[in-house]
Amino acid sequence: MRNAMGRTICIIDDDEAVRSSLRDLFSSQSDLVIRAYASGDVLLREADSLEPAVLLLDIHMPGASGIDVLNATRAMGKFVTVVLTGQGNVDVAVEAMKAGAFDFVEKPFDVETLMQRVADAFLRLESDGSMAARIGAAKKEIAKLSPRERDVLAGLIEGKANKVIGYDLGISPRTVEIYRANLMDKLGVRSLPEVLRVAFAAGLIQD
Repeated sequence: MRNAMGRTICIIDDDEAVRSSLRDLFSSQSDLVIRAYASGDVLLREADSLEPAVLLLDIHMPGASGIDVLNATRAMGKFVTVVLTGQGNVDVAVEAMKAGAFDFVEKPFDVETLMQRVADAFLRLESDGSMAARIGAAKKEIAKLSPRERDVLAGLIEGKANKVIGYDLGISPRTVEIYRANLMDKLGVRSLPEVLRVAFAAGLIQD
């Protein structure tokens, strides 16, 4: 999946400062071809002629949004997309995953986290085996959960608050908090975005 010049990453963000910052961040990798786009519309106009690439995609942009770009490019089979979302914006992250995003990073992003997500995306682009391993590991983690913990997880995936999940399940919000803490402990994660990543890899978030 490599082109003659190396691996390719496409940065799509309407904020010039963000594009410049990301370009500087990835420019240290000598084998990386960096392309930057000020909008989803510009990327889509060139998408057919582009080589396989990792897309680093902002969600909220004038014109074609990040979700629009995901929907338009997923059938091409040559892009692996990491989306940039607002902190704590669970609904958007889930929507992006349903639209075909490989992973997501919250703004303001941690550099180490971002670099790792992009590295994982290149592994996915270059090797189906790495994706199979990721799926298998996630399914093993989900299998550790009790039925009630999976019920709470389903509510979290839908973006529901603890109070709403408790109402739906006929339990108190405090009990939901306990189940939530237990499931995060079993999955080996510390935040809701990490929970979503495991759920997505295991196939719990689907179209």
